[in-house]
Amino acid sequence: MSQDTSGELEKAQEREHELEHVLRRTDTNPRAAQRAERQVAIMFGLSMLASIGFVAAYVGISKTASINIPIIGSIGLLNLALGLASGLGLFLIGAGAIHWARQLMSDEEIIDERKSFAADDQTRAQVVEDFQQGAEESGFMKRPLIRRTLLAAMALMPIPAIVLLRDLGPLPETKSRNTLWRSGSRIVQDISYKPIRPEDIPLGGLVASALPADLKAIEEEQGTLNERAKASIILVRMAPDEIRSQQIQDGDYQGILAFSKICTHLGCPIALYQQRTKHLLCPCHQSTFDLADSGNVIFGPAARRLPQLAITVDGQGYLVAKEGFQEPVGPSFWERG
Repeated sequence: MSQDTSGELEKAQEREHELEHVLRRTDTNPRAAQRAERQVAIMFGLSMLASIGFVAAYVGISKTASINIPIIGSIGLLNLALGLASGLGLFLIGAGAIHWARQLMSDEEIIDERKSFAADDQTRAQVVEDFQQGAEESGFMKRPLIRRTLLAAMALMPIPAIVLLRDLGPLPETKSRNTLWRSGSRIVQDISYKPIRPEDIPLGGLVASALPADLKAIEEEQGTLNERAKASIILVRMAPDEIRSQQIQDGDYQGILAFSKICTHLGCPIALYQQRTKHLLCPCHQSTFDLADSGNVIFGPAARRLPQLAITVDGQGYLVAKEGFQEPVGPSFWERG
């Protein structure tokens, strides 16, 4: 048997197994098609109502309200309403789209042999033509009721997500720019809150984590660690002639430098200090800062230097801050000028 004859036989066998295309009721009955169109539009319309209901529930239901459900028990009414509204809104869009595809869009199967990935101009033109044909057969343009309700439902669907942004809390305003460090703030060791004297830090030495002394009272009163995250600093001591530049004139005290402990990339705490090079390495993404040269970035993804805290000593010989940070600490943020 020749190869051509064998190929024709295989094609004939494939045609024998092909199912005859059966027209749907909506293909032959205009009233059935209109009824299906209305059903799809109703689903999209209900999705819009669900999105509006989400916003209404968010505004109108108290956070403390609860409801008892058999077997499950007591659950928050607000969470239940928000979950049902958002889930129903998404479900109705999906169900409407499926019903539209099953009842109104063309259901004829088109078989195309696999071709090479590199398409020629004729193939690309055919793809565009097929797409336009599919768009025409979908009825998207000739069924304005479905088109309008779908677009309206899709337009309202993001509103619940936008409303939820309110739960992120108030805007930070200037809180991201300010820390507890003020003129005269005494520098203490983390955990022990022991004040630090210059002689406690030998040449080449490091205090991996230090804080302002008044932080402890604030944490006990507010029960929060937010201020700790912003105020943590690192202290290093090097010979004064090794300091090539500083962000603040005379910002050191006898070669002791203080920098923010928070990486300016994504806010990781830093404590990997190399005494010989005077470099400070962030363990998260390997941003490297030169503490002998104003804390400038010399490697890695960090976009700006570590802020320096100018220090001196008080009347009792303990290290204190001359003033607060002159620029925001931590990672960059969109409001930062």
